[in-house]
Amino acid sequence: MASEEELFASVDALLNEEPQLPPPAERARLREAAGITQARLATALKTTTQSVKNWENGRSEPKPPRLDAYQRLLNGWAAKHPAPGAGSAAAPVPRAASSEPAASKVETAGAPQASAVAAAGPTRPAIRPAVPSRRPAARKAAQPAVDPRFPHGPLAVLDGDGSAYGTDGLVLDCPATTVPELVEWTLKESGLGAAKLNRYGKDSDPLIVLTAAAAVKLGLPEHLEGHEQRRSLRLPEDHPVVKQVTKAKWQLTQRGFGPWARIYRKAQGRERQCVQLAVLSWDALDERSWPGVSEMEPADIARVLGVYATRVITPRGSTAVSGLELMTALRPPTKAVRDEETGNWVSGYNAGSLGTEPMDPAPPEATPEHPVVVNSGWKGGFLNEEAYQWVRSVQTLSDEECTLPFAVGLDLNTAFLAAAARLVVGLSAPDRFHAPKFNPKIPGSWLADLSHIELDPRLPSPFTPDGTRPTGPAWYQTHTLAYAQELGHDIHPIEAYLRRETGAYLDPWHDRLKNAYVDTLADLGVTKDLTDVEFLAAMEQHKQNDPALAAVLAAIKATVKGGVGKLRERPQGKSYKEGETWPALSRPTWRPDIRAAVISKARVNMHRKLNNMVKMTGLYPLAVLSDCVVYPSLGESPLDFLPYAASGKPQPGGFRLGPTPGLAKLEGVQSMLWAVDLMEKGLNPARHIKGGDAVLDEGE
Repeated sequence: MASEEELFASVDALLNEEPQLPPPAERARLREAAGITQARLATALKTTTQSVKNWENGRSEPKPPRLDAYQRLLNGWAAKHPAPGAGSAAAPVPRAASSEPAASKVETAGAPQASAVAAAGPTRPAIRPAVPSRRPAARKAAQPAVDPRFPHGPLAVLDGDGSAYGTDGLVLDCPATTVPELVEWTLKESGLGAAKLNRYGKDSDPLIVLTAAAAVKLGLPEHLEGHEQRRSLRLPEDHPVVKQVTKAKWQLTQRGFGPWARIYRKAQGRERQCVQLAVLSWDALDERSWPGVSEMEPADIARVLGVYATRVITPRGSTAVSGLELMTALRPPTKAVRDEETGNWVSGYNAGSLGTEPMDPAPPEATPEHPVVVNSGWKGGFLNEEAYQWVRSVQTLSDEECTLPFAVGLDLNTAFLAAAARLVVGLSAPDRFHAPKFNPKIPGSWLADLSHIELDPRLPSPFTPDGTRPTGPAWYQTHTLAYAQELGHDIHPIEAYLRRETGAYLDPWHDRLKNAYVDTLADLGVTKDLTDVEFLAAMEQHKQNDPALAAVLAAIKATVKGGVGKLRERPQGKSYKEGETWPALSRPTWRPDIRAAVISKARVNMHRKLNNMVKMTGLYPLAVLSDCVVYPSLGESPLDFLPYAASGKPQPGGFRLGPTPGLAKLEGVQSMLWAVDLMEKGLNPARHIKGGDAVLDEGE
């Protein structure tokens, strides 16, 4: 029989054990029952919102002393909000861990949902836990989706063992061993997909991401082999998998079977039959847009893509492709209208959209190889509305500037996205006008001579991408001429191509991407309510807080630039000859005039801030590269030279720190000697201020 000392020792050991928390799903239920948000709970426990999310989905556990405080809070909530079916006098959450295996808990959590779906529609695949070695922390099963047609979220990552990892930690069993079987399973059993973003739009097709092991299991090569396959980025038409797809009466789009493959049949009534595949080992997730994602575990890849799909759109290709397709998803080209003669509902034009047919640009808006230019023999010049690439002449530096110790780079958050806000663009075909009166409210392209305008050599010209003074008549987008007028100069256009029908086409695109950007930054601990000092500190570590969400943020930024770049996609391939059409010209979203409007407004916004900085601080920039500007500074922080009022608030009109589009963040710090050395060599300090080989990337 055990002695008293042994019994007391055993009891003391139990008392000294860390408190055991209820299952993650119960933690979330208790918080929601108490009416407390994750952000408010994070504030109370002196942690981040993302940490609370991780606790509630089983990705991580709190550590003492936060663990004890969290346990006490959950006990209190459990007493007030007992689980459905529990007795009226609820006991505190027990400290002892359940003896039930973790795997059984996940299956139990998924069982009610699975049975509910089975009663409502087609049989769904079994939901099972992840293999421990593939995912270190247990995660809760997916909660029922808002749309009952897609209970398992927008996408899944398929591994070689048949595990299909969905969002929120869901894992499905996929029995498919061929691509046609995978397509059938996805459409009939998986419960994957996403509802349309606009009432007149279409549902998003389900996305299946294939790991290298899954690709091999389905008969695909782990890598595209051979020069021809790498060059064309697709399987040859005689590949066995392509033949399987064709034999099963499925079709591939003109892109063929490449890193992003769409497999479809013609829609039956309102039901679309299309599945999107992405092959990770074929570089479907480009490292520049999705940093580190392709090397993550399948469950983490599903999390990254799932957050992006929820906040932006289910990926349909590169981030550039997704950015362009988001425009159409939010502004569908058609809607159902009633035919007054027959009374039937027919497809009609959706006001504010770009319609269903491609539109020829005005010759100065096109590219030199465009059929409109080549076939007409146009020699009248082209729009040159591009982002800044300007370096100040070393000869204009003062002795005082040269003695300052630091060069500090500021980067504007998603400058192109900020420029898209309330941007009025043309919706109809361009009409030509001779000697028109300038109207800053009409979008279009204007031929005007701005070479007479005197410019400060210490600032870039607002009228040219390289910041040099115009030398004669040139084509400008409306915003560029409007800014010249704002600066007090008379504008007398020689001719113009203008559009009579206009609208803020990009507004919903801007709003969705802005919310995605701001929300993702907030999840990383960078919120709107931070002071400038706190903001700079949060930005220093935000990527380390959660690498998965940091990858989502990078993808959102790439979606903005890539989407704008796709509006003027150039021909690709050595076989192309000038004057021929190329695939991008067949879509209504090939609109170089809209791209020019966005970039023109972004460049004007940058110059306005540069000009206001001179007025408020007397400081002139050293260089500008797209949305990055470098200033000489007495200290290593932007706080050492940004303008603030006596109250401590930032002065409006100049550069301001913050997490929203159009506000600035620290890009990098180097010595002034380093910056001057680059300038003397003709190099741009803004390109290298971050300390790496950052390059201008407009997504083209």
